[in-house]
Amino acid sequence: MRIVFMGAPEFAVPPLEELVLDGHQVTAVYTRPDRPAGRGLKPSPPPAKRAAVRLGLPVLQPASLKTAAANELADLKPEAIVVAAYGQILPPSVLEIPAFGALNVHPSLLPRHRGAAPVAGAILAGDEFSGVSIMLLDAGLDTGPVLTRAQIPIDPRDTTGSLEGKLSLLGARLLAEVLASWPGGLNPRPQDEAGATYSGTIAKETGRIDWRQPAVTIWRQVRAYQPWPGAYTSWQGKRLKIIEAVPLQEAVTAKPGQVVDLPPSGEAAFAVATGAGLLGVVRLQLEGKRPMTAAEFHRGQRQLVGTVLASA
Repeated sequence: MRIVFMGAPEFAVPPLEELVLDGHQVTAVYTRPDRPAGRGLKPSPPPAKRAAVRLGLPVLQPASLKTAAANELADLKPEAIVVAAYGQILPPSVLEIPAFGALNVHPSLLPRHRGAAPVAGAILAGDEFSGVSIMLLDAGLDTGPVLTRAQIPIDPRDTTGSLEGKLSLLGARLLAEVLASWPGGLNPRPQDEAGATYSGTIAKETGRIDWRQPAVTIWRQVRAYQPWPGAYTSWQGKRLKIIEAVPLQEAVTAKPGQVVDLPPSGEAAFAVATGAGLLGVVRLQLEGKRPMTAAEFHRGQRQLVGTVLASA
């Protein structure tokens, strides 16, 4: 099948590789423009672009899919468009181009967690399962009919980064199964609007911890915002990022944000009092320093215990 692929982050790479492995003719890879990154702010290509170059595929990076870009896409004469975390809503002029439609590899069990951050949304909500839905795109935000979906359990240690990796591989396999019998072999099913939820774009400031929240809520935030933007608080005027933590259901006498000592037997070296329970800290990173275990940080900061960390 002649396919135009659209995607940008690491999540998009396994589905793209699967298309090539299965012998589809990927006529072009559309991805986001290079962005400045690192200390030198040098232009950095999206992971999908690096994969496309490695696979010898043409790459296009339009800032939008308006008239000129849509005309260029139409000239490629794709039978289908495959989308995996492209980061743009496809306009009707683009959706009308492929004869067999535009298929989206969406990392959630639609209609739950539509939108830009479905993986983080599932972790924040405390869902026991996540999954991938292969759907046909329409003019709405992840509202099109679903062709198939599959689910996996969310491990208590899963972060957005680790769970996205699992879902990306699952999505690649699911996409291969769909394209083997599409069109004609599957019956698209409309989504149940009554069960729809949305997970919107995450901003950098979203990661600031409010210690008045329950420990379980903050623990989910730590996992959902890893690797970006990170869940963080302040320590001596510097940003202190909590990389890994565990909720501890223990009686709390300290005020929210206050650091308390823990017995040396557990994986957490110290804890922070919250609005309900303690949050045991396992790994962290102080601004300007390397990531380290909480035990290492505790040894170097003897005045830590008893300090009240700032809330959002």
